[in-house]
Amino acid sequence: MFEPSHLAALSAVLRNGSFERAAQELGLTQSAVSQRMRALEEQVGAPLVIRAQPCRATEAGQRMFRHAEEMRLLEQEVRRDLGLIEPPASGTSAWPTLRLAVNADSLATWFIPAMAAIPEMLFDLVLDDQDHSADWLKRGEVRAAISSSPDPVQGCDCRPLGALRYLATASPAFKARWFGHDGVSATTLAMAPVLTFNAKDRLQRQWAEMAVGAPVSGPSHWLPSSTAFVEAAVAGLGWGMNSEVLAKAAITDGRLVPLMADKPFDVPLYWHVSRSVERLLQPVTRSVIVAARSVLHPLS
Repeated sequence: MFEPSHLAALSAVLRNGSFERAAQELGLTQSAVSQRMRALEEQVGAPLVIRAQPCRATEAGQRMFRHAEEMRLLEQEVRRDLGLIEPPASGTSAWPTLRLAVNADSLATWFIPAMAAIPEMLFDLVLDDQDHSADWLKRGEVRAAISSSPDPVQGCDCRPLGALRYLATASPAFKARWFGHDGVSATTLAMAPVLTFNAKDRLQRQWAEMAVGAPVSGPSHWLPSSTAFVEAAVAGLGWGMNSEVLAKAAITDGRLVPLMADKPFDVPLYWHVSRSVERLLQPVTRSVIVAARSVLHPLS
């Protein structure tokens, strides 16, 4: 049996990245947190934390951290079943932390309401491209993920959420300058400045291949922000794939125009959740599905 207070110390250190902040969260001295960590490491027989800035989990520490959070989820389920809906006396430090992998555009458009609908839960979000978010599940670093892949990760279940619609957009002046004479073609797309989220972002090239038959894009601005993508397109820096939800207001008032209005690009999204905690995360799954359906397009 692992001492709950020792597991709580491990969780606090890894969530906060330092023994000092963990002590503040738990209402203990830093020495007391260190003592509990040493006791747990002696019981496990292996180092659990790499004492760096910030503190990181060893492989054994990552497994123990998952175990600690599962115990919190189990406790929360029991409290819910018994009708104990009020926060425990120890406050939010007793709430379970759920680590998820989410793509930036989902976070910017519909995922926050899903989080807000779940009481007594702390969220630790990892941002990654929807084509790569499932890799975090494969490595066991998160318990659930929003991914564009319909193939369940080993040991996980997969549920369809819907499609996030993107539009290739630019300011009216940008479109007139770069595409006004020859239109949108492989040649003009190869010349016009483009907006790219990060090195994993393939949306612009995927749309170009769909629209003109060639995965081309011109010189790029790099902007790792969903809202900055819209603002940069409005400012005329380049063209980019903006989610229909975020770009709607700018399109309505004429600050943005689609490059090809009849060629939207839909990215399917799926909810992957580890079977080891699937039952415990049923309230989260329900909330995610409801929030997704309020914004996403149905999958064809």
